[in-house]
This record gives sequence, C-alpha cells and structure tokens, in this order.
Amino acid sequence: MTGDVKRILVLCTGNSCRSQMAEGYLRHFAGDKAEVFSAGVETHGLNPKAVAVMQEDGVDISAHTSKTIDAFADKTFDLILTVCDSARENCPWFPAKAQRLHHDFPDPAKAHGTEAEVMDAFRKVRDQIKAYCEDLIGKP
Repeated sequence: MTGDVKRILVLCTGNSCRSQMAEGYLRHFAGDKAEVFSAGVETHGLNPKAVAVMQEDGVDISAHTSKTIDAFADKTFDLILTVCDSARENCPWFPAKAQRLHHDFPDPAKAHGTEAEVMDAFRKVRDQIKAYCEDLIGKP
C-alpha cells in the first residue's frame, strides 16, 4: 500500500472471528497508513478463542466489538475485503469506488474436537489470515 491513508472494511458473516483477526492484523501491519474496520452481515459477539490466539501472537483485539455492516452505511472505503463466501454473497453495495477483494478462510468457530484441537484450528486460520494481511499491506 502506498500513498494516502486508506480506509479498509473487513466483512464476514458474524464479525466474531475471521474479520476480527483480519482487522487486528491489518491495523498491526498498516500502522498509520490505514484506518481499518470490521463488520458482519450479522453479529455473533467477539469470540474469546479468537482473542486468545491473537494475544498469543502479540495482537490485542480484546477491545473490538462485533458490529453489523449497517454501522458503516454512511462511510466510504478504499478497500472492502470479504473473508468468507457468505459475506461476499451478502455484501451490500457501498456507494464508493472501493476495490473489493475476497478470500474465503475456514470458520474456526465451526471446529470440532477436543479443546486442543479446536484451538489448533483457530491458530491455523489465524496464521492464514496473518500471512494474507501481511501480503496485502506489504512487509514492514
């Protein structure tokens, strides 16, 4: 990313895991080069496992809140990033010339198994999102 400060909106289904992690990493990697927000088609609340795995990697998203896309209806964005197929299919039209990017990450909240297996699923998705966001922003 070069030039002026960019406004980025990350969209997901419930704004509880994937979009929250992406918002955290985009803020981390972009610093003051971007204003980053996240929202969902609906709200499911911030997932505590997402908070925990991000904290393990030194990114604190504990103060984030789960928001719907309606909260941003009056805002313009340079980039709208959808991180699940459902959000892409249900993404509203924003009256802007925003670039749209899409990457479907697995939903770690749907992982089954032992607590360790579920946490491993969250870590795997976190690492995929981290790599994607780092690539998107450009390595510092």
